[in-house]
Amino acid sequence: MTRRSPNVTGLTTNSFLAVLAAWLSFACTETPRPLAVAGPTPDSFRVAFTTNRGTFVVQANRAWAPNGVDRFWQLANDGFFDENRFYRVLPGFIAQFGANDDRKRNKRWEEQPLPADPPREKNTRGTVSYAMLDPTSRTHQLFVNLKDNASLDAQGFAPIGRVVEGMAVVDSIYDEYGDDPKYHLIATQGNKYLARMFPKLDYIKTARVVVPGATSK
Repeated sequence: MTRRSPNVTGLTTNSFLAVLAAWLSFACTETPRPLAVAGPTPDSFRVAFTTNRGTFVVQANRAWAPNGVDRFWQLANDGFFDENRFYRVLPGFIAQFGANDDRKRNKRWEEQPLPADPPREKNTRGTVSYAMLDPTSRTHQLFVNLKDNASLDAQGFAPIGRVVEGMAVVDSIYDEYGDDPKYHLIATQGNKYLARMFPKLDYIKTARVVVPGATSK
């Protein structure tokens, strides 16, 4: 992020150094956004979701839904899921996430809907699919199936991967708000709206692609 240098007109040398030190301290405390990983999407990869409830890991498989997995790879490497709330959790059905606090970042992906992926896997418990109105409207919102949801198979929901670690964490996500949080308000007001109206929502702290061979903490 480009910042303007502090106005130092009329400052003594000591004052200038104090201002400069304070500015550098502020700049260094900002959490940098993850850099997008260069190169094509791997055939399969894992993303570790660290939440306020614990960590769960999703393995994405490009053979299941190439367009959807490519987008998931981009979103994860862009840090898009960081600080996302699980804003639509329906008991015994799904846990939905993928609404960023920054409306511009949501809009960026909403302007790039994905081509349809023919479903190749079933929406069984633990699988992850995109929320959609139709197969060509998928953008950046996803959900974890909390049970086998055969009704979603008939509607064309194409799973992109599966929770391979930490399904108990997903099961523990707060679900008493149900459908009450509204996406259009999240998209325009961000997490402030959710914190004010739905303070008990669980959330993703970070979501990171797991480097092969690395040990998850």
